[in-house]
Order: sequence, then structure tokens, then C-alpha cells
Amino acid sequence: MTTTHRSLRRLLAGAAVLSVVAVACGGDDDDAAVTTTAAPVATDAAPETDPPVDDTGTMPTELGAGEGEVNLIAWAGYVEDGSTDPAVDWVTPFEEATGCQVNVQLGNSSDEMVQLMQTGEYDGVSASGDATLRLIAGGEVAPVNTDLIPNYADVFPDLKLQKHNSVEGVPYGVPHGRGANLLVYNTDLYTTAPDSWGEMFETDSAAAGSVSVYDSPIYIADAAVYLMSTQPELGITNPYSLDQTQFDAAMALLEQQKGIVGQYWALYTDQQAALEGGTALAGTTWQVIVNLAKANGAKIDAVKPVEGATGWSDTWMISSKAAHPNCMYMWMDHIISPQANAEVAEWFGEAPANTASCDLTADPDHCSTYHAGETDYWTDVWYWTTPEETCLDGRTDVTCVPYTEWVNAWNGLRS
Repeated sequence: MTTTHRSLRRLLAGAAVLSVVAVACGGDDDDAAVTTTAAPVATDAAPETDPPVDDTGTMPTELGAGEGEVNLIAWAGYVEDGSTDPAVDWVTPFEEATGCQVNVQLGNSSDEMVQLMQTGEYDGVSASGDATLRLIAGGEVAPVNTDLIPNYADVFPDLKLQKHNSVEGVPYGVPHGRGANLLVYNTDLYTTAPDSWGEMFETDSAAAGSVSVYDSPIYIADAAVYLMSTQPELGITNPYSLDQTQFDAAMALLEQQKGIVGQYWALYTDQQAALEGGTALAGTTWQVIVNLAKANGAKIDAVKPVEGATGWSDTWMISSKAAHPNCMYMWMDHIISPQANAEVAEWFGEAPANTASCDLTADPDHCSTYHAGETDYWTDVWYWTTPEETCLDGRTDVTCVPYTEWVNAWNGLRS
């Protein structure tokens, strides 16, 4: 098993190479007993197959003792043990309370996380919505018994049992946090805040030639969000549920956009540097990037445009092959506990999942900044979801374009 402990500070400095440390895996099987029961089997995770519950067709009804360690795949900033900043540590209290040593492999993208989970070497993953359904359909993750996760009761209701983290009412993990993909703009160029994604797509954009675009196939949905408003005749009602005509229109818009793009970014440190250097004048961004760049003097701000936005709602999921299921269940409960969830949400820059976390953030305005409890704010935020041939918007008279074709089209656009 490989583990990675790379500090967020080094990431923010632009480090792109993971520091991998080999560790021994395994545990005491005598302490790893998990009582199980048959779980409901969902049937619509993907058109090709029914998603398995787990390797044995069961899920736990009670937990045994921790197995001594847990091996995680996570976004940078989600699993902090004080090595980045001694004041930022929600791992050590977990290890001391459970005896489960936390080993973490950082994932730079959802595609990388899916590939790592497919090895079967990890107990769990902090998956975004453009990975979750792929993991479910591929059998890499198992449904969770939320009765064994007491803090799940306090998760915001509108984060539970969503299309990206459940199948037929069966939860496949616990919500971790959420955020919207925003429009960032240079305040010297835009003396009045722009309110439309048109600054990202139209050739007469004031930022033409200096537009910064997220480099991922899931970004095709951002074009679809804009088309939902500007070309209603296309009939798009869900940006991840596109028939061929709708998909072709989105790709045509992205081809048009290509002429005004100055940067495609995958590592958020790359966009941060461009915003601070003034080479990116408008772009799709995350609130954490805006916060970091502004702290370094960047003349920028960000808004959620009138058309709405894509966004993310990350889910901690347990591997169907987890070698340390007790420790993984304990971790899932810990990471959405009020204190730990407040700490990670504030450190990373997102809205926490636990309703009680807002009273515990160091910045009393954190939850208002990230709209944590504002249900209306999220009504036009489309959380990343894996596109499937079976249309997610409920249409049955057409076939929608699956994610594999999104990948092919995006690679073609970028070549």
C-alpha cells in the first residue's frame, strides 16, 4: 500500500509530485469482526449493470474493534494531521480515540481517484459527484448503514440521498461538504461585477484571451448550464443529462470558447498563480482559490452568475473490498462530526455537511460566506454527477451521452 502525506502548504506552492511512502497493510483479523445483514440492492446506477452491494452481498449491522489502520484516498486538505500546520489537525484526535492509524493517498482528479479505488487497495475515498456513480456501477464501493454513523443524523437534509450519492434510496456514503463553481473576475477590468457566464463563453467577452477554464470533461456541463438559459429551445433541464443534439450544442459552444481561453487548469494552484499574476481575467473557480489569491493581493472577486452553476458535493465512500471496514466506518462518522467537519470545511474552503458545524468555525461568518444553510442558494447549483446513457432527467424516448463520450469529446477539444 502506498500512502501520501503532502502538506497543503507545499501544494499551494505548486508542488505537483506526490511524496509516496510505503507502509505495511493489514490488521488483526480477530479484532475486525463485522456483523452483517443483506442490504437492498439498487438497480439503476448504470444501464449496463446492477450495482453490487459489496463482495458478500451484505453490509454491517454492528461494528467490531478497529483494525489498527485505515487507508484513504482524498482531496488535498481533507485529511490533515498537523504536518501542514500544527493548528490544523483532525486526524490525531481520531487516531487517539479509535486506534486507527490514518494513511492517505492524495488524488489530483476524480479520474485518478476512480483508478486508485479500482486497485482494491484502499478502504475509502472522498469522491466528488463525477466519480461516485462510476464507483457504484463498477462495484468499487458498498452501500453504508447510516445507523452505524450517528453524526449522519445532523447532515443537511438536502445533501442526503442525492442522485450522485445514492441509488433507489440506498446511501452509498456520507456527505462531506459542498461548494459552487463560481465566476471569478479581475476587479480592475470589471469595475462592475459581471453576472453572466457569457464572460466565459462569448467572443466579445472583456476577458477574451485571458479566460481560465477548468480542464475536465465534466466542464462540458458548465456549457450546458449556460445553454439552459440562453438557448431554451434545446430543452436542457439537467446539464449532466444531454442527448446527442444537446451535447453537440455544448461542444460547439466550447469550441467557440476555445478562441478566448488563455488557460486550462487542473491543479488549482495553477489558476491561483494566474489570478495573482493578472494573466487570468475571468474564469470558472472555487471559493478556496479566490480566498487564497485575494490573501496574496490578487485584485479579484467571484459571483454565482444568474444562470446558476455547477458545483460539487463530496461523499466519503467505503470500498466494497475494504480491509479495515470498522476503522472506515469510524472515520466516516468522525469526518462529519460537528468539530471535525467545521475544521475541514474552514481549512479547505467549502460549506460543511453537518448542521452543527456552523457554530464551531473559527470564523463566525464562514457558513454565511459559503451559504451552508441557505437552501435556496443551492437550488440552481448542479452538483457534479456522472452522465449516463439512461437520461438522468427522466426521459425515456432518447439515449443520453454517457461519460465515456464526454471524455472522448473533451480530449478531442483539448488536442
